[in-house]
Amino acid sequence: MATLSIAVIVGSARRESINRKLARALVKLAGDSAVFSFVQIDDLPMFNQDIEKDAPASVARFKAAVSEADGVLFVTPEHNRSMPALLKNAIDWGTRPYGQNDWAGKPAAITGASQGAISTAVAQGQLRQIMSGLGCIVAGGETYINFKPGLVDDNGDIGDESVRDFLAAFIERFLALASKLH
Repeated sequence: MATLSIAVIVGSARRESINRKLARALVKLAGDSAVFSFVQIDDLPMFNQDIEKDAPASVARFKAAVSEADGVLFVTPEHNRSMPALLKNAIDWGTRPYGQNDWAGKPAAITGASQGAISTAVAQGQLRQIMSGLGCIVAGGETYINFKPGLVDDNGDIGDESVRDFLAAFIERFLALASKLH
């Protein structure tokens, strides 16, 4: 069986993003069960129908990365009770031009972390609704991570055993879904 190719989309452009750290830790947890590629989204122009026909190279690169992947792992923060504009912009580019929806039929998993008590629950709910509406097959289950100091150590490992086991099961379920649909 061919190795799965998973696109990892982090909804934060911040260099020290806790969601980027979480994404890297998830990839590490998965080991060699799939090939993970982080897809850059912070260089995409704001979606504008006036430029979609002759979109910049960054859009073509992004759309190709999503299209070629066997699944997509979203790891996102929550900004003002919503997903970041950066992520929503990437989602919009993935549906354009009309009739070229790169999300349709794609298995996806959604998680995110924040330091707040309810983590990224609202952003994840919105993202789940949008991606399902665009034809993604979103893995079930809720994965809200309260990011505390030391959760991901300097080696990129999850320090808390119960969180590590929870996230290992999450990534395993997602890869099983992606494998079934591959």
